[in-house]
Amino acid sequence: MGDDTTARAEQNIGDSGLRVTKPRTHATGWPAIGHSLQMGEEQMGPVRTARTLMAINQVKGFDCPSCAWPDPEPGRRSPAEFCESGAKATAEEATTRRVTPEFFAAHPVSELEDWDDYSLGMQGRLTTPMLLDAGDTHYRPVSWDRAFDVVQEEIDRLSSPDEAVFYTSGRTSNEAAFVYQLLVRSLGTNNLPDCSNMCHESTTRALTQTIGIGKATVNIDDIEHADLIIVAGQNPGTNAPRMLTRLENAKKNGGRIVAVNPLREAGLLHFDNPQSVRGLVFKGRQIADEFLQIRLGGDQALFQALGKVLIELDAQRGGTVLDHDFIDHYTDGFEGWKAQVLSVDWAEVERASGLTERQIRTVGTMMADARSVIIAWAMGLTQHANAVATIRDLTSLLLATGNIGRPGAGLLPVRGHSNVQGDRTMGIWEQMPAPFHDRLDAEFGFASPREKGFDTVEALKAMHEGRVKVFMGMGGNFAKATPDTASTEAVMRTLSLNVQVSTKLNRSHVVHARRSLILPTIARTEIDLQASGPQRVSVEDTVSAVHGSHGHLQPASPELRSEVAIVTGIAERVLAGRPNTAYADWKAMRDDYRVIRKHISHVVPGFEAYEEKLDRPGGFVLPHAARDTRHFTTNTEGGKDARAQFTVNALEYPCVPEGRLLLQTIRSHDQFNTTVYGKDDRYRGVHGAREVVLVHPDDLAARGLAEGDRVDLISEWTDGTERRAEGWRVVSYNTPRGNAAAYYPEANVLIPLGSSAKESNTPVAKAIVVRLEPSRVPVPA
Repeated sequence: MGDDTTARAEQNIGDSGLRVTKPRTHATGWPAIGHSLQMGEEQMGPVRTARTLMAINQVKGFDCPSCAWPDPEPGRRSPAEFCESGAKATAEEATTRRVTPEFFAAHPVSELEDWDDYSLGMQGRLTTPMLLDAGDTHYRPVSWDRAFDVVQEEIDRLSSPDEAVFYTSGRTSNEAAFVYQLLVRSLGTNNLPDCSNMCHESTTRALTQTIGIGKATVNIDDIEHADLIIVAGQNPGTNAPRMLTRLENAKKNGGRIVAVNPLREAGLLHFDNPQSVRGLVFKGRQIADEFLQIRLGGDQALFQALGKVLIELDAQRGGTVLDHDFIDHYTDGFEGWKAQVLSVDWAEVERASGLTERQIRTVGTMMADARSVIIAWAMGLTQHANAVATIRDLTSLLLATGNIGRPGAGLLPVRGHSNVQGDRTMGIWEQMPAPFHDRLDAEFGFASPREKGFDTVEALKAMHEGRVKVFMGMGGNFAKATPDTASTEAVMRTLSLNVQVSTKLNRSHVVHARRSLILPTIARTEIDLQASGPQRVSVEDTVSAVHGSHGHLQPASPELRSEVAIVTGIAERVLAGRPNTAYADWKAMRDDYRVIRKHISHVVPGFEAYEEKLDRPGGFVLPHAARDTRHFTTNTEGGKDARAQFTVNALEYPCVPEGRLLLQTIRSHDQFNTTVYGKDDRYRGVHGAREVVLVHPDDLAARGLAEGDRVDLISEWTDGTERRAEGWRVVSYNTPRGNAAAYYPEANVLIPLGSSAKESNTPVAKAIVVRLEPSRVPVPA
């Protein structure tokens, strides 16, 4: 393994291999097939690749470990029901590469700290529980019993359970998430931050306030039969490629699509479906009928202006544009919203959005002519200071036109990770509502804590203040996913214990506390064998459909344990003898996951007869009052008579000082969340480097810069502080003037902990004021 490991480690090359080509205007096609097979071959070999890829998203297969895009009905699924991103994520899990105790013996932590995440991830699957004890220079193998002892020792030293934080990634199954939150609440805390805090928390807040539930109101058939789909702040070609098939089907059925994005992403322009003759041989299909290349932070202005257009058209067309019957019977606050959007000034809208009145009126007319409208969005909307208000405003557009609770219409927040929505449903939230606690207490005979816990940003602040001493992460890469990277890493080193439940090596393992544990777990692709036999787990997708997942590969190591087994093992150790803990048979839940699902069926609405529903091919869809019956359980007085809420929101947008740029973080085509599969972003034409900043050519010229120049990015904040990313390369790119883009998570170093969205506390990663300076970092020889 030595030579192979050394070769992969040397790929930590920074930006020395940068090559820039023309951005693509077509997504997927033959290149997607080639890249999928290439990575499968490199990681798994040809036979394992074929066997594994054909099981993705199949009824008796495993749920894709990548995004949360919904699956078609079983009879409509392709034999290859996966995309390039899913193939890469699966190859990473099913890789034949291994990180053994010998690897850790050969590489001290001080060396691994200098590797980038790409090089760490390329080493392969973790095989053995590892401990870095106080004063150690290398991780060393330990037994599972000893690992659980270490967790118990450090938790017993806490003066309060609130000195511990339990983070969760969106890949955790429903069963593991449920036992995890039960463990945490049995300890006596609600410190359950998760990755939703950093992505769709703004969505959850806005939709709960307006329609009573923070989830999508559409299903996969609605998408294919919508008259109009507006895709705003979402790049499906990279982040959810299977969405392109549904958009293509919508176009086949006569639907139209409007793309709203600062970058002209290939997946929003043209789709070459790799599973069709048209996509592979001919020209594929155009996606966007209209493309609004909006300025960063201008989305709220667009949605308010569209409201103004719809109201004016309704008056011109004799009240036939707005759904007045729906407004009267199901909503409150319409007149206030109407007055507010009619007062919007077109000059200000154009200044905020970078769009013309004519462009916006064109889209407004498309909405007025459509019988059914869907608005889809993701991080491009949720990671702004005014994100919650923006999403409330887009919701008002659909309320005004009656496009909620009927076929082919609705709200579509596109969730990222494969079970991020299911984790929240299972109780992974720092502020679950009282009815959940009531049912949990009744089921397990204890009094769960009711005080709000820490979200992700609050957890980091508490670490800085010395109020957190133990951190446990169930999946994910907390050190890289969170803002203010240098500060986050520094404070994580002050903790007494850092526990990481992981499949692969990442930055969160080498940013070590006084004591650090790596607890290796089986992957979703692998057989989960417990005392009662092979287990299935379940997940919830972005449209509230729940289905089973069955791993079929042998685990990467006989020493691996499932997430359920790890959590229940810790629970048995740390809860023994503690007062007011859940009366739970942890061993029974570990031995047979049907026991967990029985508990879930008693605690979580919609999961009654869970096992029987999960037996159905394709699973089942959770009830959704707003979608199913137009019943809106908003946070207002009125109980069963509660209505959907129009809201009045002050128009806000970033004001950038002269000589500065507004920067957004983006993902490359060769990554998923913090996992980097390679250093190419072929759709955007950036190859061999990630520490680059995409800038409009006129903005480069105004600063006397040329493509390839090395600069320092300095972010500027209202409190007078600055953050610096040194030695990055500039790439000339078609962005709106005054806007720029850089890759996540490398650019997270520029975001201070205090920069978060109002109401949701989501880090503001899409509106970072920066200046560019000639780099003070020496050019590599």
